[in-house]
Amino acid sequence: MQIPDFTLQPQPTAEQLAFWLEHGCIRFRGVMTEAEIDDLVDAIDELQRAFIEQDRKTVYGTPLRWSKTPDGQPFISRFAFASMYSERIREVLSDARFTAIQAFFGEEYRLAHDEKDGVVINHWLRQPGSTYSRLGWHTDGLRDIFLGQKLEPMLNVGLYLTDSGLDKGGVRLIPGTHTQSTWQMLTGKLHFLDNRPDPREIALTARKGDLTIHDGRLWHRTAQATVEGEASRRRNLYMAWVKGPRKPRDPNGAAPLYHHLQGLVG
Repeated sequence: MQIPDFTLQPQPTAEQLAFWLEHGCIRFRGVMTEAEIDDLVDAIDELQRAFIEQDRKTVYGTPLRWSKTPDGQPFISRFAFASMYSERIREVLSDARFTAIQAFFGEEYRLAHDEKDGVVINHWLRQPGSTYSRLGWHTDGLRDIFLGQKLEPMLNVGLYLTDSGLDKGGVRLIPGTHTQSTWQMLTGKLHFLDNRPDPREIALTARKGDLTIHDGRLWHRTAQATVEGEASRRRNLYMAWVKGPRKPRDPNGAAPLYHHLQGLVG
């Protein structure tokens, strides 16, 4: 199966909706320009520098995933709730192009700035010193279980800060599994520990400035790059869109158990 190249519009087309509903994933090309992405990356790097100076370990109880370059310089492979710490990032995500997503999902959905893991920044690099180069199969329903919450749909909206071709690894997902039963969603694979390819999986590749969406109820994983060093660098920003009663995270709360599981298998 190939993911078509769609264009994000104020209102979704019938073709876009049909593809989304059937497969639980979709990709929109060129939602942001290269210059706009570069400005956003500057804001992310500014926030990273502040976290490095603070020697920060967690945000809203969620661990920062620290890594090092081969020459020993620190960088953050993953941190959550970015829009709660950077007004510049929050302003970018309030752009009309992103609010148009709500028309695609429905008015009951909202961008979860301080819920789930909020706005997540990922920086993938396969090299000595990097602690974050892949992530095993999982569904996002596990997050609700560990937070003691009712299972709710969560839509993952990804904005790509670099080109992300097959050689850089990236998201692999099994289309259509967003309609599986709760039991299948929780037990169909060994969460986070299993990173083996599945014959049903497809690669969610993207170019710098593209926007992707996948339903968190899909089985998905992050494949390791087949190249190493600078050629493997892949950066993206992921927004959680949710519905139902607001459930903001405690800024001083403890890390949910699923983050410890991720830390064991990265």
